[in-house]
Amino acid sequence: MTEPATTSRFFDAHCDTVMKVLDDGVDFLRDDAPAHVTFPAMETAGIRAQIFACFVLSERHPGEEAERAEAMIRAIAAMTEATEGGMRIARTRNDLKRAFDGGPIAAILGLEGADPLDGKAERLRNFADLGVRDLIFAWKDNPFSGTAFGEDTPLTAEGERLLGLAEELRIMVDVSHLSDSAFEDVCRMATKPFIASHSDCRALCPSLRNLTDRMIRALADRGGVMGINLAPAFLDPAVHERQTPLFRAAQKPGVSDEERERLREEALKIPRPSLDWVAKHLMHAIDVGGEDCVGFGGDLDGIAQTPEGIEGVADYRLFAPLLHEAGLNEHQIEKVCHRNFARVFDEVLP
Repeated sequence: MTEPATTSRFFDAHCDTVMKVLDDGVDFLRDDAPAHVTFPAMETAGIRAQIFACFVLSERHPGEEAERAEAMIRAIAAMTEATEGGMRIARTRNDLKRAFDGGPIAAILGLEGADPLDGKAERLRNFADLGVRDLIFAWKDNPFSGTAFGEDTPLTAEGERLLGLAEELRIMVDVSHLSDSAFEDVCRMATKPFIASHSDCRALCPSLRNLTDRMIRALADRGGVMGINLAPAFLDPAVHERQTPLFRAAQKPGVSDEERERLREEALKIPRPSLDWVAKHLMHAIDVGGEDCVGFGGDLDGIAQTPEGIEGVADYRLFAPLLHEAGLNEHQIEKVCHRNFARVFDEVLP
């Protein structure tokens, strides 16, 4: 078998970098900025398309959800403008095609949670006009859907309307964070492919944020793609068992800031999983759903830790040789690194 290049082109389906830019003043153009994802690092890694999540939770921005989401969209626009043509917001399949043909990197706008819609599906039209092309209905249970760590409630009637409108507007439906019941509803109702932008395999690690084999197969049968998440507690069951109680305790109401920080520091002292866990989840997804159903959705800048060897997006260069070592050929590696997500967005985008 011929050795692959040490780098490949990548389509990454989820990062939270705009929060660090907007809230912490991180300079997206500086390679040494305190963020997993910077523009120089994206160029180093060969990122050709990146979904930038606009994560807005009602409990953090009560009454200002739409304004917060719009501020995040403006921040991503400013990030792209600062690259002086190196990256542009992608609204159409042609924009995405140009990115892989050597044009500017495609920045795809995503809403991580539909809280900015204030419970009304129709308000998605405004965000479609602003360029949003990927939609996760809920991060915590909301008027549209139940979530993985919620009450396992299904899509609500308004959530069902939101699904139909997203498909009408050519916005990608993204089932990461949704409850198992809501996932089943999307499977039953969707008429187009959908994705799980940043979720791993529950058969390997029991986090409820991960997909069961049945879910992976259903996603694949509908032409969808899942993006492997680099969060240690989603990859390695030993890390999951030790970290999850600490993170949950830190999130309980009434916990002081000091105690929350102590619990977080204790969780982050747990040894990180090896990079092999990324390959294990990728290969399991391929075994269950086939080589067309999996890619990368690292959740960078949204997670506190990464696997050993991955300090930021520049280290995506390690993935092609990792997958080669796991037994994939050059064509399969290209599918995982970018072709699978590029295909499904080509089918859904206007």
